[in-house]
Amino acid sequence: MFRFANPEYLYLLLLLPVVCAVLWYSHRRKRGLVKKIGDKSLLLMLVPDYSSARRKLKLGLILTAMVLTIIMIARPQFGSKIENVKRQGVEVIFALDVSNSMMAEDVTPNRLEKAKRMMMQLIDARGNDKVGLIVFAGDAYIQIPITSDYVSAKMFMSSINTSLVPTQGTSIGEAIDLATRSFGGQDEDSGEKAKVGRAIIVITDGENHEDDAVEAAKMAASKGIIVNVVGIGSPEGAPIPQQGLMSFKKDENGDVVITKLNEQMCVNIAKAGNGIYVRVDNSNNAQKVIEKALDTMAKSDVESKVYSEYDEQFQVFACLILLLLVAELFISEKRNKFFDNIKIFGDDKKK
Repeated sequence: MFRFANPEYLYLLLLLPVVCAVLWYSHRRKRGLVKKIGDKSLLLMLVPDYSSARRKLKLGLILTAMVLTIIMIARPQFGSKIENVKRQGVEVIFALDVSNSMMAEDVTPNRLEKAKRMMMQLIDARGNDKVGLIVFAGDAYIQIPITSDYVSAKMFMSSINTSLVPTQGTSIGEAIDLATRSFGGQDEDSGEKAKVGRAIIVITDGENHEDDAVEAAKMAASKGIIVNVVGIGSPEGAPIPQQGLMSFKKDENGDVVITKLNEQMCVNIAKAGNGIYVRVDNSNNAQKVIEKALDTMAKSDVESKVYSEYDEQFQVFACLILLLLVAELFISEKRNKFFDNIKIFGDDKKK
């Protein structure tokens, strides 16, 4: 498969017709000046070694080199190359709350979008870790199995919305339990803890109504898995926008529902899971706190994996450009027998 890594540079090719037009105008202007000086045949007798064919060949080489240079800086890539990659890091599974309350706008732009951005920034900062994603509301589902394919992970994360889980609610305990079972290579019979650091990062507003999340966090901790909790929202709360409508969600009495961050619930879950609790605001402080916590965990070879990526082809174009420029440098404008009989760009043959 062929592609350009920076295709925007190909727009520079649009300048070539302008360059050609300027050169053509310059050539026409010179011919006009020559006619004013005297007869062309008489002037050629004064410079018998001059070859317009060679001059135009040199110009053609330079223009071709310009085209290849533009293609080169657009970074042509073809096929793929295989690399063995061994990473030293930790394993992290995000458990993201996608219940309707995550649409509240007490953080910018709303709780869910803020959470998605934070997760992707954490992935960018954790270049050697394996990551996974579980989404939950009334039920919990694996959205991304634990992987080191950051490109696919971020692509899935960007498309997350509240419709992914049809059952509304906030089953934090179920999400933690599913995340605990999603780590690979665990010896449940022996109870042996993995050497690599493992963490669950629960991102929620803490409005848990479905199960015993604290007990699930304790179970994860007993297996050596740290449960960190990121609270998103504000204790004062905010109304929940209704999608497609210019109104907010109301209860059975017609009152606007206010969703509030349950910090005490979040703190209790983090404490039971031997982790930390941090609240998200409109800064990047929460991300930095989580990064610091992950840095303290034990790192090991989390994966030795073969993966493919596009192979750069600019070297071929660089060699061609060099050859063209060297050829242009060594071609003189003096006439020889070979070029005497060539007609280039409408020039008449020498009579």
